[in-house]
Amino acid sequence: MWTKTVTVPAPYDFAHVLERLSLDPLLAVDRERQRITVPLALDGCFVPVTVEGVGTKDDPRFVVSAPFPERQEEVMERISHLFQWRTPLRPIHEHFRHTELAPLFAEYEGMPLVLDFDLYFCLIKCFIHQQLHLKVGYRLTERFVKTFGTEMDGVWFYPRPEEVAARSYDDVRALQLSGRKAEYIVDVSRLIAEGKLRLDELEQMEDGEVMERLTAVRGIGPWTVQNFLLFGLGRPNVFPPADIGLQRAVEKQFGLQKRPTAKELAALGERWKPYASYAALYLWRSIE
Repeated sequence: MWTKTVTVPAPYDFAHVLERLSLDPLLAVDRERQRITVPLALDGCFVPVTVEGVGTKDDPRFVVSAPFPERQEEVMERISHLFQWRTPLRPIHEHFRHTELAPLFAEYEGMPLVLDFDLYFCLIKCFIHQQLHLKVGYRLTERFVKTFGTEMDGVWFYPRPEEVAARSYDDVRALQLSGRKAEYIVDVSRLIAEGKLRLDELEQMEDGEVMERLTAVRGIGPWTVQNFLLFGLGRPNVFPPADIGLQRAVEKQFGLQKRPTAKELAALGERWKPYASYAALYLWRSIE
């Protein structure tokens, strides 16, 4: 077991991070001790990584610990990316200080865009959550992982694409997912397992290229790609205008008489460039 202490740019509020992550029943979050155990899958090796906040919002410091000392550099690179420790939030907050979202950014100051812990499972989670209430989506995702994933010391590791690719549509549908979603999930897992869809290659592509590549896959539409860009790849300027949660959040934030249309939301996203992803994140947080 190795341990490393990291200091990151302020402001960075780990309490906001853990509060949001604790909505997911799969994650091993301890808000009292300000820590989370991250299930990393590295080249087929399951690595439980503990991240503990030991500083404050204005002096953010973390202790990272994990087994496999020979993988320390790889683990630290991945954890830094997932928790966005190298993305200073101060310029983003300064940008929104001059917009109508200023009160929201003051309330949740220091809340970063934390990424899903696994790129493949981020895509699968997008399939599961399509057109569902957040709580229902989390419940079905938990059922999926506890059926096909692996538990180690109380931490759930997501199933690998090869494991899901070997399942039948009926195996997945039995979890109370729709027949169509079951097909999408198994089919995309087979594409990834066979090397026909390389998610790591998407990290080097522009947003538009990722959209074009993924929407060519059956079952993947713009909403799924936008969420994948946000929470899989951590792109800073994505605003999903057809997202029902965002529409509800904007309606509430601006005291509107009715829910805004996708066209109206897209116009707002343009106003919040180049950090529209953070506008989306903070708006979602306001109604969670």
